[in-house]
Amino acid sequence: MPNNEFHTNHSLGQDDQTPDQAHFFPQGRGEALVRPGQEHFIAATDETGLGAVDAVADNSAPTSMWGEAWRDLRRRPLFWVSAVLIILALLLAAVPQLFTSTDPQFCVLANSLDGPQSGHPFGFDRQGCDIFARTVYGARASVAVGVLTTLLVALIGTVFGALAGFFGGIMDTILSRITDMFFAIPLVLAAIVVMQMFKEHRTIVTVVLVLGLFGWTNIARITRGAVMTAKNEEYVTSARALGASKAKILLSHIMPNAAAPIIVYATVALGTFIVAEATLSFLGIGLPPSIVSWGADIAKAQTSLRTQPMVLFYPAMALALTVLSFIMMGDVVRDALDPKSRKR
Repeated sequence: MPNNEFHTNHSLGQDDQTPDQAHFFPQGRGEALVRPGQEHFIAATDETGLGAVDAVADNSAPTSMWGEAWRDLRRRPLFWVSAVLIILALLLAAVPQLFTSTDPQFCVLANSLDGPQSGHPFGFDRQGCDIFARTVYGARASVAVGVLTTLLVALIGTVFGALAGFFGGIMDTILSRITDMFFAIPLVLAAIVVMQMFKEHRTIVTVVLVLGLFGWTNIARITRGAVMTAKNEEYVTSARALGASKAKILLSHIMPNAAAPIIVYATVALGTFIVAEATLSFLGIGLPPSIVSWGADIAKAQTSLRTQPMVLFYPAMALALTVLSFIMMGDVVRDALDPKSRKR
């Protein structure tokens, strides 16, 4: 029997009841008995109203995407591990004197391939140079190349990608085809060929310019996609309706909201450029011998690999940990800035 009959049939008497109605109205009253298990259908009179339940505190400060990302990063152990390694690498590059007072270029052949000694915890290489000092000072060139190259490719790639994604049309076609041409050239192979032209003028600036010339294509593509997505948002339409110029819309509204994927890729790419510099130095066409580099030390340690593997282990481990720290940082930053990953 429908439930509404319990509440509407108040005029039934004892004589007018059917057998089924008599079961529900045993006393002939027009009130239905509440059967066990039906109490939850009846709301209490002192139940909290929907207004109080749905009320949102309006006295709290609004949270931005970056604020939410920072709160998420602080809860990730991987973030702190990578941050400590990155800070250590930056300190080694900026102030190596804090870690050793030994000149990395001072070598004594009498100490060739000697083991650890007091003040020389890593021992000596084949030329009698202190391995610990060269490992510490090697961070300066590798980290400097990685940071400067990342800044250069971020500048070039962001400009190309932003202009192509925002204006579209013929500009998008031209810039995209230029990007595709450079994208088809392998980074390390192109750097090897071009660095052959600067055998007598190899410096950190030269390596940065060569790597930056061929390494900006990925970040340009990422920027173009992010700008094309952001320019269709409602806040851009509102800014355009209020009369904002194209330059202001691009710089003030679109780029801040398209920066997340660019930052993530740049963090990972920094480690890639450190590896590229080490590869060029390993092949003897990167930094000159006068500049201490992890790649050059790894190349020199090849001949001692079978008899003294630790000569190669220390610079290789420093290179691996530095690159790994930037890659891990890029991964955790990507997860923190991705709304979909925060929901998972």
